[in-house]
Amino acid sequence: MIEQVYQLTQTTEKTIEKVLGDERMHYMHMVLPKGEGLPEHTTNSNVYMTVVKGTLNICLEEEPEQIYEQGTLLTIPFGIKMNAYNVHDETLELIVVKVPAPGN
Repeated sequence: MIEQVYQLTQTTEKTIEKVLGDERMHYMHMVLPKGEGLPEHTTNSNVYMTVVKGTLNICLEEEPEQIYEQGTLLTIPFGIKMNAYNVHDETLELIVVKVPAPGN
């Protein structure tokens, strides 16, 4: 078998898992029920965030809050203050890819 296979956790509970992390990139899977979010932080790489399910509320730097629906891909540059969370009834599911891998 040439390919490597990884499984994403199937849940509606809060989950933040690094599915794959190597010297080139990090691939993260996040599940955020209503009222949950990521801690406010500054991006440590270029971030590619896909809303797989639900609705994302996000504040970047001092910009007004933005709301993104399922099927949206966001690109967020390195060094940006970010606050991402779910205020909606439906569980939010995200795929987050960081390139290059933080620390490289």
